[in-house]
Amino acid sequence: MVRGLYTSGWSMLALQKRMDVISNNMANAGTNGFKKDTTVLESFPDLMTKIVRDQDSFTGRPRDIGTMELGSDVGEVYTYFTQGQIAKTDNELDMAIRDSDSAFFTVAVPNADGDIAVFFTRDGSFTRGADNSLVTNDGYTVLGENGPVLLESGPFTVDENGYIIQDGEIIDRLLITEFTDTSVLRKYGHNLIQADEDAQTREFSGTVQQGFLEMSNVNTVREMVDMITVLRAYEANQKVVQAIDSTLEKAVNQIGPVR
Repeated sequence: MVRGLYTSGWSMLALQKRMDVISNNMANAGTNGFKKDTTVLESFPDLMTKIVRDQDSFTGRPRDIGTMELGSDVGEVYTYFTQGQIAKTDNELDMAIRDSDSAFFTVAVPNADGDIAVFFTRDGSFTRGADNSLVTNDGYTVLGENGPVLLESGPFTVDENGYIIQDGEIIDRLLITEFTDTSVLRKYGHNLIQADEDAQTREFSGTVQQGFLEMSNVNTVREMVDMITVLRAYEANQKVVQAIDSTLEKAVNQIGPVR
C-alpha cells in the first residue's frame, strides 16, 4: 500500500517536470530558431523484495519473493534539432540556415569574468551594432572566419555559402559551425547553444538564405495534445494517492485502535 503511494507520488513529480518542458516549448513557439525539447523517462532500478521473517533454512537469510519497481523518473531532456519552417522577411539582416539540422551561426558571448566564450544559435535575426558590427538581438557579436563581422555603411548581400559581399567585394564569410553529432549540444539560455569540449565538427553542408528567418520547430497542436495527456495522467495518479490515503486513514483510526 505504501509502495503504491510512493510510486504514484514519484510519477506525479516526473509528470510535473514533463509539464514544465511542454510549457517552455509553448512559450517559445514564436521564438526564431527555437528547438523543441522532450522528456525521456526511465524506470528506477528493480529492487529485490524479501520476506524478512521467513529465512532460508540453508543460508539463514530472508527468502526472495521477486522484484518490484518504484515507478519512473525523467532521465534526460532531449532536444530535437530538426529544421523549422523558413519564413521570408526581405530584411537583409535576417539570415537562415537551410538543409542542415546540425549547423549553427557562431557568436561571441562575454562571461562574468569578461572573457569571451563561443556559443551557437539558429536565430538569424541580426542587427547592426554601434560600430557597424553584425550582432544578435541580445547584442552578442556574430563571428566570421576573420573574427567579428564588421560591415561598412550601405547594403550588403550574403550568398548561399555564407560569403558577405559589399561594394562588389567579399569582406568576410559567416563562421557557420556544423557538428557531426548534436547529442553533445546543450541549451544555455537566450536562444544559445553550448557544445561539449569533445564535440566534433565537419564542413558546412547546408546553405544560407539572406532575407529569411527560421521559425521554431515546435508544433503547438502536438504540444497541446501532450499537455492534456500529462494533465490526465497527473489527475489519475492524484486519485490513486487520495484513495491510498483514505485507506490508510481507516486502517489507523478504525482498525488500528486496540479495544
